[in-house]
Amino acid sequence: ANMLHGDDRVSGTMSSGGTESILLALYTYREWARKHHPKIRYPEVVVPKTIHPAHDKAAHLFGLILRKAAVDKGHCANLAAMERLINKNTILLAASAPSYANGILDPIAEIGKLAVQHKLPFHVDACIGGFILPWLEGLGMPLSPWDFRVPGVTSISADVHKFGFGSKGASVILYRTMDYLKHQFFITTDFPGGIYISPTILGTRSGGPIAAAWAAMHHLGISGYQKIAAKLMEGRRLLQSAIVRMPELHVVGEPCMNIISYSSHRNHPDIFAVGDYLEKKGWLVDRQQDPDCIHLTILPTNVPVIPKYIDDLKEAVEYAKKNPRAPGEGNAALYGLMARIPFRRMVKKNVRHIFEEMYSQQSADEGEEPPETISETPKWMGKVSRFLAFWDRLFSSN
Repeated sequence: ANMLHGDDRVSGTMSSGGTESILLALYTYREWARKHHPKIRYPEVVVPKTIHPAHDKAAHLFGLILRKAAVDKGHCANLAAMERLINKNTILLAASAPSYANGILDPIAEIGKLAVQHKLPFHVDACIGGFILPWLEGLGMPLSPWDFRVPGVTSISADVHKFGFGSKGASVILYRTMDYLKHQFFITTDFPGGIYISPTILGTRSGGPIAAAWAAMHHLGISGYQKIAAKLMEGRRLLQSAIVRMPELHVVGEPCMNIISYSSHRNHPDIFAVGDYLEKKGWLVDRQQDPDCIHLTILPTNVPVIPKYIDDLKEAVEYAKKNPRAPGEGNAALYGLMARIPFRRMVKKNVRHIFEEMYSQQSADEGEEPPETISETPKWMGKVSRFLAFWDRLFSSN
């Protein structure tokens, strides 16, 4: 609470991760709305398009309607677009500090004013940034207010297992006052076994990640966190300056922390072909869409190898320029085609089928090798490739 500039009224709970923290926030505001706005039958939540998909999951689970506003050219939340979506059914606003995809900080202070104006709660998803943005500010990096300093902010989620450097399974959800948090608690008194009360979604959780989170925070302290943050930002500056010096590439938006994504101008050369080349050089490549780009999160172990990454990136760009047919091969073809397919429901159906196969015992029962002994590409990946190849032929013929 102190880290996020909260006062002694701020309260909250731990959770198993960012997804659970976001689920808890949306569940809490649904319950809050049921008490304060009982006539709303179809509650809506207004968010920017770049919000984390855990909000989609929460809306699906809790019967909410997620209204997504367009973002500006810098992939930052567009205040006017969000305001246009607010109506009598709106129960909550939410935004990112920053967005996971591009590391871009939404205009939290302006959205906070919007929340106050419309008398709405406002959740800030700082799962990725909550344990690094405070230290960057302490190092003198200018950032717009994004936490409880903003009057309209009523809750914040922040993951200890990200840049708090705790082990996986530790996040926090904080509310400005108990007036909100109390709606998160589930209580029933008619169970024969006695009174049942659950403060979070999970009924049982391991104490290990909680202890590890506590140990990491006490071991590092503010000075330790700031030292790591300075190292990470130096790595980002080195990488970003190298990218902007490459005429073929550009950084997506204006990242505020050690997350950065980059793409090529008008996708020439194809950024996914660049990614394929980097993979062949041994790098793990995280591809994204809308816009097509490559995403990086800089960690302490990455910083020493950034010069090598830059050298390989230069080679990758030259390779993609000299091989214009490369996007038709490898992962570039798969990701490029996925970005073009207009029938998202059909994609969703096929992905669901893939997961059904992955989690089914049928393959093992049929006498196939155990997964750990299979070295070739999994069978389900072949099905994805054939599915996408079908669409590619269909589009080409039309």
